[in-house]
Parts: sequence; structure tokens; C-alpha cells
Amino acid sequence: MSKKARAAVLVKPGLMEIREFDLPQPEKGAALCRVLSVGVCGTDKHSYRGETVQYKGTENEIDLPFPIIQGHEIAMEIVAIDEEAAQNLSFDGDYLKVGDRITICPDVVCGKCWYCKNMPSYPWCEHLQFSYGNMRSCNDGHHLYGGYAEYVYLEPGVRAYKIPDGLPNDLACFTEVMCVAYTLEKAREFSSFDLEGFNFGDTVVIQGSGPLGIAHIAMARMLGAGKIIATDISDYKLDIAKAFGADVVLNVEKTTPEERIARIKAETNGRGAEIVVECVGRPEVFPEGLKYLRKAGMYLEPGNFVDCGGTNISVHEICSRNLRIIGMTNHTHNKYKTVMEMMLRNKDTFPWDRLFSHRFPLAQAEEAVKTSMTKESMKVIIDPWIE
Repeated sequence: MSKKARAAVLVKPGLMEIREFDLPQPEKGAALCRVLSVGVCGTDKHSYRGETVQYKGTENEIDLPFPIIQGHEIAMEIVAIDEEAAQNLSFDGDYLKVGDRITICPDVVCGKCWYCKNMPSYPWCEHLQFSYGNMRSCNDGHHLYGGYAEYVYLEPGVRAYKIPDGLPNDLACFTEVMCVAYTLEKAREFSSFDLEGFNFGDTVVIQGSGPLGIAHIAMARMLGAGKIIATDISDYKLDIAKAFGADVVLNVEKTTPEERIARIKAETNGRGAEIVVECVGRPEVFPEGLKYLRKAGMYLEPGNFVDCGGTNISVHEICSRNLRIIGMTNHTHNKYKTVMEMMLRNKDTFPWDRLFSHRFPLAQAEEAVKTSMTKESMKVIIDPWIE
């Protein structure tokens, strides 16, 4: 094994460089992993554009500490691990060893605060240590804290998950995104009124048919949604949305807001949808999405993870229509194993190969990020070992 590791470093918004780092040896309770493939996330695109404030208004509010190595949707292989890490890094209690394929929850939490003890299924830690690919500079510590690299250093306290045999590396990278879509399962828990939340046979509208939107379409279909309606600005993405189970697709560049609202009402006997999920990642789509809902409908907001500003909404409309707005930052880190098994069991149900539209070598990581922002892309993969 080489004593150096290459990585694509985001020096500042809009500037990425390939740099070399000394390959660290794992300390007690840590591990070193070889990256097999890594997905370009929407958060990575925000960071590249300079939209860098995250967790605004919380104890963990941060403006990204450049330079960073991006990439947190990672499939990797363990190449060095000590006994303590072998016994403790797996969230599910698996004994880990060299050669095992794993993925990780990117968030390293304290495990001791009120949120960690009382809401342990989400990484809402008051003292979030850092996030892989996102919240630690590559100038610090062991440097290799992102997947846009040949190797990743796993600190003690990381939550790792074994990738089941038969699940391709690219699909394993998609696990974190599918765990974000597990928000739909959480929506089943709401029952202040009859038929509130997400129920079997409900109409679900997905705003935005990029990778996060496709994850929600697939999850909605697996969880028993009735009619699924998807929107986007790209016919290419809407075609993939249909392949994953969307019954109706609406191109927002070819229709007016009034036409879209009318169509959704027409598809739901004049009432509106039970569930709307915002997967665009832009605040300006929020007011229109509320108008897609029926009375006591629920709007799920996992898309605006990064602070991109505000928008105007009528608070009276929320009150008068009994709307439920659920903000969902991050993802259910206790469902990685469940989600990987769901994808494995549904390998032939959905055209997963269409989800992964482009593959780039590490040297072209910046082009990969730029490509992921185009209309004719879906999930973009970086493979550090191809030329």
C-alpha cells in the first residue's frame, strides 16, 4: 500500500484541487478504509456554490471550515483496524475485520447530551463532533475526513454499517439518501386527526426528482403510497421518476403554478395530496408546495439542509387549513441496515442502474460536482481508482 493518499480538496467555493496526504496509521479504536465509490450529494453542490451555513439557529451552526474533502455517501473497504475498533465501530454489533465492505453515518455525536439520550435515532446532538465530508477541515487531525479521496480515516465513535453481500457499491453509497427518505415512515406516527400523516394508499407529491426525490419516490412506493406525483425542471429526471413509480409527472418549466395546483387537485378528487415532500433544496418552492396539500395535509421538508435564505408564506393559510409542516434535518442513522436490506430485496423492482448517471475518476472530482448540477444528470459517482 502506498504511504500517500490523493484527495480532491475544496479549497474554497468554486475551487477544487487534487492534493496528497500522508497515509495515517489507525490509532486505538480507529480504522483506515479504502474508498470504493462515493456519491455527489446535494450538500456538496451547495458547498461548491458557496452556500455553506448549516444547522443555522442550533448549537451546531457552522460555516464550513475550508479547505475540506467532500463526500459522505461512501462505500469503502477496511484496510487497517485494531481490536477495539473491530468490536465497537459497527452500529449493529457486527465484528469488523480487514476486507469488510462498510458505509458510515457521516455524523459523529457525543452520545451523552439530552438529544443523544432521548432522540437517538437522529443525529441531533447538542455537541456534534463533526461530519465526514462536511464539517472538518483537511488541515486538521488525520486529514482524510471525506470520501473524495483514495482513503478515509475513521475516528473512534464513528457509526459503521456492514454492506450486505450482493449489494453493489454504488447502491451502498445511496444508503444515506434512502435513510433521509425514511422521513416518510416517521410520518406514519402522526395521528392528531383521523387520516393525518402518511397512510397506506395516500397521494404523495415529490417536489424535485433528483436523487433525493427518486429516493422518496422509491420509499413511498415500497411503503404503500397510492398515487405518486413528481415535479422537476428536467424531462430527463421526470422520465426516471416515472420508471421508479411516479404516476404523474409535471415539468415546472412547461406549466404554471396554477396549472400544477389544478392538476394535483384533479388527481385527488378536488382535495389535494395527503403528503408533499420538498426535495428541490430551494426555499422558493415551499409556498407552492403548501397549496398542493389537502386540509390537515403534511408537508415534509428534508431538502433545505443548507441555509439558502427565506421565502414568504401565509401563516393564516397554515392555520385555516390545519396544515402540518415537518422540518427534517439529517436522517435516521439507526435504519442503515434496514434500508440496505430494502434495496437488496428490491434490486429487481426498480431500475437502479438508471439512478447512477455519471462516473468520474478522482482527478475529475470538480467536473463531477459541476455535472451533478445539470439537468441531464442524476446521482454522480466518483471512483478514486479509475483513470
